[in-house]
Amino acid sequence: MQRKPAFVFVLMVCLAQFAAGQKAPAKGSYLMYVGTYTGPESKGIYAFRFDPSSGKAAPLGLAAESVNPSFLAVEPQQRFLYAVNEVSDYKGEKSGGVSSFSIDRKTGKLTFLNEVASRGAGPCYIALDKTGKYVLVANYDSGSVAVFPVLADGRLGESSALVQHSGHGPNAERQEGPHAHEIQVTPDNRFAVVADLGLDELLVYRFDLARGTLTPNDPPFAVVEPGAGARHFVFHPDGKHVYAINEMGGNVRGLSYDAGKGALRGQQLISTLPRDFKGHNDSAEIAVSADGKFLYASNRGPDDIAVFAIDSGKETLTLVEHVPTKGKTPRNFVIDPSGQYLLAANQESNNIVIFRIDAKTGRLTDTSQVIDAPSPVCIVFVAAE
Repeated sequence: MQRKPAFVFVLMVCLAQFAAGQKAPAKGSYLMYVGTYTGPESKGIYAFRFDPSSGKAAPLGLAAESVNPSFLAVEPQQRFLYAVNEVSDYKGEKSGGVSSFSIDRKTGKLTFLNEVASRGAGPCYIALDKTGKYVLVANYDSGSVAVFPVLADGRLGESSALVQHSGHGPNAERQEGPHAHEIQVTPDNRFAVVADLGLDELLVYRFDLARGTLTPNDPPFAVVEPGAGARHFVFHPDGKHVYAINEMGGNVRGLSYDAGKGALRGQQLISTLPRDFKGHNDSAEIAVSADGKFLYASNRGPDDIAVFAIDSGKETLTLVEHVPTKGKTPRNFVIDPSGQYLLAANQESNNIVIFRIDAKTGRLTDTSQVIDAPSPVCIVFVAAE
C-alpha cells in the first residue's frame, strides 16, 4: 500500500546519462535497479552500477519511466525485469498494473515491453517462479493474488490465475479486509505462499507449473498473532524453516515448513524492536544471509535494522544488535549478491545507506556510502556485462 511522504530530494541524474559505447564495467560488478514511488522528484526505475570490491554504487540515472514501480523482480536468466505499478485505477478499472522490461546489461537501460492489469488494486509485491515462466503479484488494496505467464519475448500474457481473499482481522482500521502483501513460490516450486496483512495469515497454494494456476493447499494457511499483520517472509536456505515479519506486531514469527505437505507450523516469536523503544512502528523487510547464519529485519519507527543470529540446530533467533539506518523509514533493504553488504532503502529520506556485513558475527558497519535515490521502495541486482 502506497505511503505518501513529503519528498525533499535533489538527485542530479543528468550527470549520469546512458550512452552508446559506455565503457564495460569491471569484472564482478552489478547493475542495481531501484523501484520508487513516483512524484515530483521520481520518474520511475533508477539504475546504479554496484562494485562489491569497494561497496560503492555509481548512479546511471533513470533506467525507465514508469508510474509507481514500487516492487521489482528479475527473471532467472536476467534478461527481463518486471515491476508492479502500484495504483488503484488502471485504465478505468479498479486495478493496478504490471510492467515488463528488457535489460541491457552493458548500459543498464531498460526497454519497455508491455503492461497488463494486475487484476486487483494497489499491487505491492512481485516475484517469479523458479523457472521464470510465470510472474506472481500480490494486490494489497484488493486483497488478491494473480499469476501471469511470461511470453517468449519477455512480455506478459493475460493472467492465468486470480485468487480473491476474504475475511478481516481485529484491527478495524488496518484489517477491515484482506491485504495480500507478498507472494513467493517455495524452493521446490510446488507451492506459493502469501502473507496477508489483513487476515494475519500465511496462505499456501498448490502451484501448477503447466497451467499457471493456484489452488488452496490442505492445510490452506498458518496463522500469526491476531492483529500482528503478516507482511513479508523468507525461507531459510535449508528449506525447512520460514520467518515472517509482522508489520503491526513488530516481531518475527519462525515457522517450520513441511515441503512434502506444504504445511507451515508456528514456532518462535521474537520482537524486532529495541527494548526501550516507545512509539509507533511498522516493521517492514526481512532477509536471511546466504549461509543461513543471520537474519535481518527493518523497523519503521526506530528506523533501524535488527540483526539476529540463527541457531544452526533449531533455527531459532537470538538478537545480536540494532543498527540505525541513518535515514527515515527503511521500507526495504537487500543483501548484495556477494553477501558482503546490506543496502538499506530509506523511503522518506530519499537515500540508500550501505553497510558492511561481518561474515562471522553478522554485525553491520556503516561504510559512509550514501546513495541519493527518490522514495526508494525496492532494490534488485543484475550481473553486469
